[in-house]
Amino acid sequence: MIDEKFDAIVVGAGMAGNAAAYTMAKRGLKVLQLERGEYSGSKNVQGAILYADMMEKIIPDFREDAPLERHLIEQRFWMMTDNSHTGLQYRSDEFNEESPNRYTIIRAQFDKWFSSKVREAGALVVCETTVTELVQDAYGKVIGVKTDRGGGQIHADVVVLAEGVTGLLGTRAGLRKIPKPTEVALAVKEMHFLPQEVIEQRFNLKGNEGVVIEAAGTISKGMTGMGFIYTNRECISVGLGCLVSDFQSTGVSPYQLLEKFKSHPSVAPLLEGSEVKEYAAHLIPEGGYKAIPQLYGDGWVVVGDAAQLNNAIHREGSNLAMTSGRIAAEAVFQVKSRKDPMTAQNLSLYKKMLDDSFIMKDLKKYKDMPKLLHIQSQNFFLTYPQLVNKAMENYLRVDGTPKKEKQKLTMKSFVSARSWAGLFGDAFRLARAWR
Repeated sequence: MIDEKFDAIVVGAGMAGNAAAYTMAKRGLKVLQLERGEYSGSKNVQGAILYADMMEKIIPDFREDAPLERHLIEQRFWMMTDNSHTGLQYRSDEFNEESPNRYTIIRAQFDKWFSSKVREAGALVVCETTVTELVQDAYGKVIGVKTDRGGGQIHADVVVLAEGVTGLLGTRAGLRKIPKPTEVALAVKEMHFLPQEVIEQRFNLKGNEGVVIEAAGTISKGMTGMGFIYTNRECISVGLGCLVSDFQSTGVSPYQLLEKFKSHPSVAPLLEGSEVKEYAAHLIPEGGYKAIPQLYGDGWVVVGDAAQLNNAIHREGSNLAMTSGRIAAEAVFQVKSRKDPMTAQNLSLYKKMLDDSFIMKDLKKYKDMPKLLHIQSQNFFLTYPQLVNKAMENYLRVDGTPKKEKQKLTMKSFVSARSWAGLFGDAFRLARAWR
């Protein structure tokens, strides 16, 4: 296929892969990037959130021509039952700053733009090409790849695995294990198109302002999962995701959950009259710190979703992907600059740099949260949302019942649903995992 040897081969052209390829090419390395899709982003029709600070560290002037949708000025959190929600929200005009902190994006458009920057930086980007195998020498060191295009092997000093959470290259080569169903979530998403002025009216926005809504409760039928709504310029991204293990054990269809979420009385008016043009399913790493595999070895590093680098507790993924790709590229460049071989010992610099970043510090801090939410999913995603919403209904309904009796009824409902010992136990475990 390609006879020449490269300094680095990047497998994948998502956030992590593009960040790695761009950073290395910008520093003068000879980079080949291979993507199985028709173009970068062709498999990502969904909306997402872009974290500007992390993007600025890669392309400082990205705002000049990147396809950004809306900058976020408001965040809403909903605790839902079948017919109500109790909400917490934060909105600030401070986010209407000259260089906003967060944006909604449409991945198909943004990834394609990011890939164009990778090309401009000097990398060779080849799409519609599936990497079928990692090439290893007699000692197990990764020295290149094979693809479905035939033509033999393509060699490089190092291979950057940015193949996503379902990538099989690393597992086939014995470099990492296949993620467990308890470590991966399946999210289903739709794009609902509406006129720009309608979106702004329904969400109380003006200009390019945006809102994100994240929701948990009975919408996931007691499974570990959340729903979300993102506002774009002329469409709304709406979706819901739960752990794959929960879908397996319950037999519930992801599509059924999404339909239930969309028809909720708090959601349906926001989507009324919209036209659905895109539907997609996407796997998301949810295992947290304890699920992170070996991140480097002789001739290879792994980044982004393939490395389980996703902060499920704070719903942050793209910033970890971009940052891990950039850090891996910087580590490779440092090793290359010293004219050292791409051994596991030398590439351990990547892990050290990652440990010093916000990525590992955040993931390590909340390392017990994913397991706690999974084990206690019936409580956190079913029982407690129902209790909170019932308490709010009792508090706000004025029907002649003395307030003291209402308080007793509310407390009784909590006790009947779960013992006080259980409630305090869950609260203690949650606080301990959060600290």
